Amino acid sequence: MEVFLRGYSALGPYVPVFLFIVVAVTFGIVTLFIAKLVRPHRPYPEKLSPYECGVPPLMEARERFFIRFYIIAILFVLFDVEAAFLYPWAVLYGKLGLYGFIEMMIFIGILLVGYFYAWRKGALDWVKEG
Repeated sequence: MEVFLRGYSALGPYVPVFLFIVVAVTFGIVTLFIAKLVRPHRPYPEKLSPYECGVPPLMEARERFFIRFYIIAILFVLFDVEAAFLYPWAVLYGKLGLYGFIEMMIFIGILLVGYFYAWRKGALDWVKEG
């Protein structure tokens, strides 16, 4: 192996990584090819339909959804990330001291501003009255 890398000592540590990538890609391609050869191919209308769960589609694929569902999902991800940041902060609270406390209060304050903004705009209301 060192014969090939005689003038390239910086590449030596990366050879196992390159070999791993080559083996992983080769394994994936060979596995897909063998699966294509072995699997049965018997298409029928239900299998070729857009939904394979056994339930016929209730609406067209181009049906519009209310934006409210996406806003709720984004807000959920936002507050989930907040919880992910709170845990390490709570674990290291004793080491961070007052600086860590002030930084986290600023972070929570910014999130609360966004929460109250979304609340005032009605993004958290499931049913619109009117």
